[in-house]
Amino acid sequence: MENTKKRLLSLDVLRGITVAGMILVNNGGNSTYAPLQHSAWNGLTPCDLVFPFFLFIMGISTYISLNKFNFSFSSHVVLKILKRTFIILCIGWAIAWFHHICDGDFFPFAHLRIPGVLQRIALCYCAASFMALFMKHKFIPVCIAVILIGYALILCLGNGYLYNETNIIAIIDRWLVGEEHLYRKSIIDPEGITSTLPAIAHTMIGFYCGKMIAETKQVDRKVLKLFLIGFIITAAGFLIMYGLPLNKRIWSPSFVLVTCGLASSLLAVLMYYIDIKDKKKWCRFFVIFGVNPLFLYVLSEVLSIILSTSGIYTTIYTAINYLITDNYLASAIYAVTYTLLLGAAGYPLWKRKIYIKI
Repeated sequence: MENTKKRLLSLDVLRGITVAGMILVNNGGNSTYAPLQHSAWNGLTPCDLVFPFFLFIMGISTYISLNKFNFSFSSHVVLKILKRTFIILCIGWAIAWFHHICDGDFFPFAHLRIPGVLQRIALCYCAASFMALFMKHKFIPVCIAVILIGYALILCLGNGYLYNETNIIAIIDRWLVGEEHLYRKSIIDPEGITSTLPAIAHTMIGFYCGKMIAETKQVDRKVLKLFLIGFIITAAGFLIMYGLPLNKRIWSPSFVLVTCGLASSLLAVLMYYIDIKDKKKWCRFFVIFGVNPLFLYVLSEVLSIILSTSGIYTTIYTAINYLITDNYLASAIYAVTYTLLLGAAGYPLWKRKIYIKI
């Protein structure tokens, strides 16, 4: 826990929008509006933008963090990276374990899910950090291209776009961790080990945008460059979409490019309004989530498990549904209320400038 005086407000706002969005879409229940649902397979919904936006922002934050050490290798920096990676991994596994405990399964190690959202965040952070330390930054775009092209070849040669047991992504994940340790509701684990490879490239795109932001002095030039990068990457993603469809579950190369491009463009918009036009009052709610993102996300996951396994969620939702008979609207109201509750929990921390580092 630390008190930090200087933070990049537009980045905090984008991070806050993303984390609030993650909490919103994860707590809508079964009857959620289409924009709050993930695409069934190929395609893109607003809900699909949330997690990739977070990884993009994490890439920028990784640059800002390591820039303080001039990207110099030292035992202190390496231990810091490994410690943070280990803690996030353990929190991800602990949340999954806690869910089993609440269901009465105290020792679920034979079928505890190994991949997950936090686990992917940890692996992408670790990989991006070490690439930043040990690789000359001018070669990072080449590395990103190699990863995405290599992954595209794996998808094309290994039934990567087929939603069945022959999909190479599913086969590799089953071989690496075992079927019992993967996501049970889908043939393809959406946070699987194999699809973490393009997610690392995704994070490095954010890292390179962070480099551009840090090295550009004038804010208007930063905005212009982010818009330009966003347009080029988004256009490239939509162009290759005809051969490599957008697909979040396998984190396809087109998905990487389109979502990174959109994230870059949105950050440019926020910089324009917040840093150039000085319009800051509207974003306070999102800053609350942005300064303590992982803490509030973890809190939301733990609280959601408690509410669902104890039956409290059903009681609350039934009461809302009694007053509002439209299932979709009732579900949306519950999700919004839940997100506001987490915002209220984060408000005292933001007010006291307390930023909980995980």
